[in-house]
Amino acid sequence: MTSPTLDLLHFLAERGHNPTCTDADGLAREACKGTITGYIGFDATADSLTIGNMTGLMMLRRLQLAGHKPIVLMGGATTLVGDPSGKDESRPLITPEIVTSNIASIKTGLARLIRFGEGKTDALLLNNADWLMGKGYIDMLREVGLHFTINRMLTMDSVKLRLDREQPLTFLEFNYMIMQGYDFVHLRDHYGCTLQMGGSDQWGNIIQGVELGRRMKGYELFGITQPLLTTASGEKMGKSAGNAVWINANRKSPYDFWQYWRNCEDADVGRWLRLFTDLPLDEVKRLEALRDREINDAKKVLATEVTALVHGREAAEAAAKTAQDAFEKGAIGGDIPVSILPGPLGQVGIIDVVVSVGFASSRGEARKLIQGGGIRLNDEKVADPQLILSDSQFPSGEAKLSKGQKHIVRLKPA
Repeated sequence: MTSPTLDLLHFLAERGHNPTCTDADGLAREACKGTITGYIGFDATADSLTIGNMTGLMMLRRLQLAGHKPIVLMGGATTLVGDPSGKDESRPLITPEIVTSNIASIKTGLARLIRFGEGKTDALLLNNADWLMGKGYIDMLREVGLHFTINRMLTMDSVKLRLDREQPLTFLEFNYMIMQGYDFVHLRDHYGCTLQMGGSDQWGNIIQGVELGRRMKGYELFGITQPLLTTASGEKMGKSAGNAVWINANRKSPYDFWQYWRNCEDADVGRWLRLFTDLPLDEVKRLEALRDREINDAKKVLATEVTALVHGREAAEAAAKTAQDAFEKGAIGGDIPVSILPGPLGQVGIIDVVVSVGFASSRGEARKLIQGGGIRLNDEKVADPQLILSDSQFPSGEAKLSKGQKHIVRLKPA
């Protein structure tokens, strides 16, 4: 009999997650007993998750599709401490009120990716503030802290790398792994959760939770991690010109979200199709084999499928149509993002506009773009970097500004 969990690990591997498991054989035995409950924790440092979090969300989605039960754990308490993993400096502290507001907003962006409800494999959304905030400091030290040694904690990458780079690590952050470890034990106590998943930067924290469960309660717990993703050019996944690509529509419109995936690097298309869509693998292989101009067709499929998962099929198809109309037919649709001019008509120059909409990071870069023929206004190439915008360019109250073949905004007067 094939183990459901070995199927899960194979499922994750063939979809590009490249999972590493603390004990694959032990997890296989656990799966033979029935449905596995697994979780991933997300801190609420903003009012939306980003596509950098989507690899974790897709792991939870795969877990559910494989017949198991996912838990999305929001760090209402741990966000107040700050995870030091992979960072050179402490995060600014935020208030409990902001954290609570962020969690409420984040919930709205998850409903399409993961099925929540009361069924056997329906997901739960929990908040670790519900059990950590009421726990007394001395009680926590006596019950949990005695199972952690400083020697062991200093070997964890989240601590060791910060110290090796001679960057400060606060005592507050040093406690993060204790809190995360206790989360795992609490979820096992109250929800039968035996699996924690996450990125490879969480391996040490997950191991600490596995060991804590064994020491405190004699539990057999398991962990799965996946490598942290970077683009083919080495950039951190989810960053676009230094700005996060948000999941919630109020932070990133479906059209802009679609455009992010449409504009991915050619070398990433196959990986992203595996990781971030539910397309059959045969179709993924066909699409990733496309070359030259045809690779753009694969990128459009990728953009539409990922956007459909996050924002719904209707929004995804509307974004695809808007892009087609804008770039292939020259139209300017209502889904294209709007940018207000940084000054009044007759006074604001094209260079300042190019910078204000994010097409360039400086006036010098904007000037080079214009001189290189990379900027169009109402589908006409801008030849003069000294151009001052006037009423004539806004016959219907707005204008179309584009950079190359991939970026477009609707301009409206201030």
